[in-house]
Amino acid sequence: MSRDVLVVGETLIDWVPERSGPLETVDGFERRPGGAPANVAVGLARLESPPLFWTRVGDDPFGRYLERTLADHGLPDRFVERDADAKTTLAFVTHDETGDREFTFYRDGTADTRLEPGRIDDATLADCEWVHAGGVTLSSGPAREATLDVLERAAAADCTVSFDPNARSELWADDETFARVVGDALAHVDLCFATVAELEALGIGGETPTASARRAIDAGGPHTVFVTRGEEGAVAVAADDAPWPAAAVDRPGFAVEAVDTTGAGDAFVAGAITALRDGCGLADAVTFANAVAATATTDAGAMAALPTREAAATLLERESD
Repeated sequence: MSRDVLVVGETLIDWVPERSGPLETVDGFERRPGGAPANVAVGLARLESPPLFWTRVGDDPFGRYLERTLADHGLPDRFVERDADAKTTLAFVTHDETGDREFTFYRDGTADTRLEPGRIDDATLADCEWVHAGGVTLSSGPAREATLDVLERAAAADCTVSFDPNARSELWADDETFARVVGDALAHVDLCFATVAELEALGIGGETPTASARRAIDAGGPHTVFVTRGEEGAVAVAADDAPWPAAAVDRPGFAVEAVDTTGAGDAFVAGAITALRDGCGLADAVTFANAVAATATTDAGAMAALPTREAAATLLERESD
């Protein structure tokens, strides 16, 4: 039996608009479960590899709804915490005619900011092959220390550690704090998943996405960097010390009719982790992750649209014909 995957981070409610346009012009919203790490965790479960998931929700109707949703997707509740003294985070999503989206958060002192260091014990990490975390819990509260703590100890326990900065400027005091704290996290990371804009916010730029990925590796920390480019696909670069062959690959996205891009990046992460754990090389991992991400955009909501292996395989087969 393969060792566990542990995902760390927020679970929240996404309020998805009934139509595109600025937040002030939208009259109605639909409640959807979300949060980047939660999406990754459910994405892994949908791809037949349910992980452990460390998260914290409020002891309120939204928190109980999220707990039930995670359980319905087959995630164990061992590290799903309920906070009696804090509310569940809410995020209002807006998107334009192309499906691209923005978020407005209600997250002041909410449950996911109150993750506490030490909740994940050393024995759990010893049983884990892979640990993945996102950057939102680094933005404030004791969750910052808790996230850095588990990343550092996971690296020391010889887990493969992956990280998504998931930059949301509204949640950070300033750009300098974001760059400093995320830089601290990257010191413990083997794989980084980021956009070009996120790398630039970290002071890592390049003339091309591949050049940006190489600079991120040269800056120290990750041996493998994936740069996601939305409908254009993704690039990935692996250094000589990666556990898969060193490579630089660029794979296009898949042509689909996008309904909602919320969670597509999280779907990509779940697809890449699944493929690499299955023993795929970097090129095949990027192709599979692109298929998972593209399929996830064809329905509304981040978590609800996460595809099965069969759905991703269907898209791959269609494109190969």
